[in-house]
Amino acid sequence: MCVTTPEMALSIPYRKAQRLLSEWMEGGRTARRQVFAIRALIPTLDVSDKHRLCRWLAWWCVAAGQRGGWLLGRIEKLDAALGTSTEKALSQLPAGAGLSTVRDHRKSA
Repeated sequence: MCVTTPEMALSIPYRKAQRLLSEWMEGGRTARRQVFAIRALIPTLDVSDKHRLCRWLAWWCVAAGQRGGWLLGRIEKLDAALGTSTEKALSQLPAGAGLSTVRDHRKSA
């Protein structure tokens, strides 16, 4: 008998939050309604979706830190609870990819 691995089913609010946040992080200028939409969507996520989203944002912070950016501060300004949860997720990432990578970013001359 063949054993199959179930696919991870992502909820519709999670996918929408992920899409809106990725547009917000990559975009230069953010419309107020886009920020409002993100802030309105975050409370609709269940606990597991919030955890997944914070872990995903933590990896984004690591990637931004490698490029010399500071994404965690922007996330904290967007939503304080989301920023705190993302910082906690950063501390739980594998060694070498955690909060120190994000905080010790170099500024250009």
